[in-house]
Amino acid sequence: MKEKVWVCVGIGSNIEPERHIRAGLAELRRRFSPLTVSTVYANPAIGFVGDDFLNLAVTFATDWPVQAVAAALREIESVHQPRGPGTKLLPRALDLDLLLYADLVLHENGIRVPRDEITRYAFVLGPLAEIAGDRRHPLLGVTFAELWANFDRSRERLRPVGLAL
Repeated sequence: MKEKVWVCVGIGSNIEPERHIRAGLAELRRRFSPLTVSTVYANPAIGFVGDDFLNLAVTFATDWPVQAVAAALREIESVHQPRGPGTKLLPRALDLDLLLYADLVLHENGIRVPRDEITRYAFVLGPLAEIAGDRRHPLLGVTFAELWANFDRSRERLRPVGLAL
């Protein structure tokens, strides 16, 4: 039996977000249960004009290879909204980003872990630090709690949302 590895996924939506986030979580639970789920946070769209996003992070353990996890995330997304090239800065029904796959550093075949967005955006780092604050960034060697404590939050305001998941 293969050893399980720790995985973190960022989830976001600004098109019927409550419905799409719940559906995405249900599918992630079906494939990767149990999940550790952060608080859901609302924040303005970044890079384009649009409705606020709801964002959260989840972690789970799996024995699936990184390529299979990434493919599963794309498959789940495509059920909600097909994703074409160059559609990142648009409204999204469901966006699932593989943020971390254990301590793996990989930039090939469309897979980038750890994701650069972890240190760039409050809506990624905040939820991640909440559920995995004691884990260390594979490249920086500092914990996500430390990164969050030093993050300039004046640029992005996260608002906790009481969404039952």
